[in-house]
Amino acid sequence: MNETQQITQMLRDWGGGNREALEGLMPLVYDELHRQAANFLRRERSDHTLQATALINETYLKLIDQRDVNWESRTHFFAIAASMMRRILVDYARTKNREKRGGGAIKLTLNEDALVSKERSIDLMALDQALTRLEKHDEQQARIVELRYFSGLTLEETAAALKVSRTTVVNDWAMAKAWLHRELTR
Repeated sequence: MNETQQITQMLRDWGGGNREALEGLMPLVYDELHRQAANFLRRERSDHTLQATALINETYLKLIDQRDVNWESRTHFFAIAASMMRRILVDYARTKNREKRGGGAIKLTLNEDALVSKERSIDLMALDQALTRLEKHDEQQARIVELRYFSGLTLEETAAALKVSRTTVVNDWAMAKAWLHRELTR
């Protein structure tokens, strides 16, 4: 059994109520979770105080509270973890903004493969709000953005996670990027 199959089996065991499976799972997924967290935080402003390890810890605490999840695969797990990281960062940004009475919004730099050019910086909360609006307009496109941009999944992994064709992901990804670019540059 390769590592991907081992992770999937542990996820299913954990989803079935085996708490020991989670303990065995975490060492296998930690490096990838760290890569995801570092990827999120790399887009943050340079003086951001949340570290990758803290983001992983917060995500872990949310993951262990998950009940009745039918973990489909390793990709499914990392997609949910990335979604949780996004929520944690948005909550963190909201808290910081409240502390500063509306100032100091956290900025993300979007890479070329994401939504806009490398030079473009956007507010994390504005992106989250735009994604929420996109989700109401087209739930699948919003999910593709979450998986591609926040999780860093490939086109193929995204297609597998959503159980759609690669072509569908390519088309929806292009539409979602254009829609978000328009929303964020208003």
